[in-house]
Amino acid sequence: MSEQKPTIGRLVHYQAHGSPDGTHKSEPRAAVVTAVESDTVVSLCVMSPGGLFFSHGCSLDAGETPKGGTWRWPPRS
Repeated sequence: MSEQKPTIGRLVHYQAHGSPDGTHKSEPRAAVVTAVESDTVVSLCVMSPGGLFFSHGCSLDAGETPKGGTWRWPPRS
């Protein structure tokens, strides 16, 4: 199986930062790739309960626990 590559229009998960005081947790949000800089860096339109926002230069995080401000591929079922 070949490794996935991001392309414009693909759906990914964006890991929200959460709030420093812990009021809002760092949670995954649906996002659409709007531009591709490389196989690991993209720009996103993120869909959150409060509305849409854009994240530019967002890096892929393939680690066990995702870090806020990064993206990853949705899990396969």
